[in-house]
Amino acid sequence: MSKTKGKGGGTPATMALTKAKADFTLHPYEHDASAQAYGEEAADALGVPYERIFKTLVAEVESGLAVAVVPVSGKLDLKALASALGGKRAAMADAAKVERVTGYVVGGISPLGQRKQLPTVVDSSALDFETIYFSAGRRGLQIETAPDNLITLTRAVTAPIGKAG
Repeated sequence: MSKTKGKGGGTPATMALTKAKADFTLHPYEHDASAQAYGEEAADALGVPYERIFKTLVAEVESGLAVAVVPVSGKLDLKALASALGGKRAAMADAAKVERVTGYVVGGISPLGQRKQLPTVVDSSALDFETIYFSAGRRGLQIETAPDNLITLTRAVTAPIGKAG
């Protein structure tokens, strides 16, 4: 697969990658407005295994909001997320609050380019792949890049925070 450098413009996520001079590829697809499982929709539309497409979830931990990046093939282990951040418990954050804090709409939340830098944990399975896919900041658009680019730009820690769906 050939990697291309993103061009200017686009979403805050693509601009963050461009500014960092990171290699990435954009993968647009036709978003179905009736879709409920956005990550699975992206995987099916792009013909990519569910394990390589990562969803961005935001949870409340003792210290505030935190971002979890896990494969769409599974679920977020909230206790593991809290532990990775030095806490004891976590709960999914309210969608309206998440949209306000990140600047993205649910189903198009990217771990990159959020309004406020939140503590981020990327599931360690991301390191099993040369490249991974995640939202580019809007429904119908995925970024493909090396996991290290995502980890570096979000200042993330990696931990086994995903569990079988």
